[in-house]
Amino acid sequence: MIALVGNVSRDAQPGEPAHVGGGAYHGARALRLLRVPARVVVRCAAADREQLLPPLARLGTPVRYVAGTSTAAFSFAYEGERRRMRIDALGDAWAPADLPALPVRWAHVAALARHEFPGPTLAALARRCRVSLDGQGLVRVPQVGPLRLDDDFDRDVLRHVWVLKLAEEEAEVVGDLDALRVREVVVTRGSRGATLRWAGRVEDVPCAAVAADPTGAGDAFATAYVVARNAGFTPPGAARRATAVVAAVLRG
Repeated sequence: MIALVGNVSRDAQPGEPAHVGGGAYHGARALRLLRVPARVVVRCAAADREQLLPPLARLGTPVRYVAGTSTAAFSFAYEGERRRMRIDALGDAWAPADLPALPVRWAHVAALARHEFPGPTLAALARRCRVSLDGQGLVRVPQVGPLRLDDDFDRDVLRHVWVLKLAEEEAEVVGDLDALRVREVVVTRGSRGATLRWAGRVEDVPCAAVAADPTGAGDAFATAYVVARNAGFTPPGAARRATAVVAAVLRG
């Protein structure tokens, strides 16, 4: 069994009403196709629970809600594959006590900004299972306003991480990926596929371009990758499997 852990968000795009978002939600879109034993553990303000959780629950994976005091909120627009994004509100930070006891082998931490999963929380989770981390939880500056990325994060938190998933722009901010000393690093590159680094090797994994809204593609990739690794796939096999799942998710 695997788990997705993270804050859900309220997302807004031009010309559309606000809707549920966040890595845990988009990862659950992949789980709907994969139909594997999993749990989704999410958090938002109690006042937003009735609006944001039902669309997530309808995806079919059991959801556990952790009571929160604030809800992350974003507004964004796309120019081709390039996304312009603004942080409208920050979600809660997770403490070790916020993590429920779940019998899982892998957990993907779908962080939305740097403050959400500090070192002690990742350490507590890593004592229970292998941890995959979205790189947003390293480089996104936790500040309301236009989204900013920087490399002012604590490298020590990565010793608790088995897999690090980075978008291409996040990898550029991080710099030398080999210096991170993470077992498996995956950099997603949109319609150009992904690049995998593991055991001193580097492998590019191509994908087929899909003409669809790319929102959540990276989250679906990370979830599908963890599912495949949990099932015994090698890192390259898991990355190839994940690209196929993302294409299916984007096609609806």
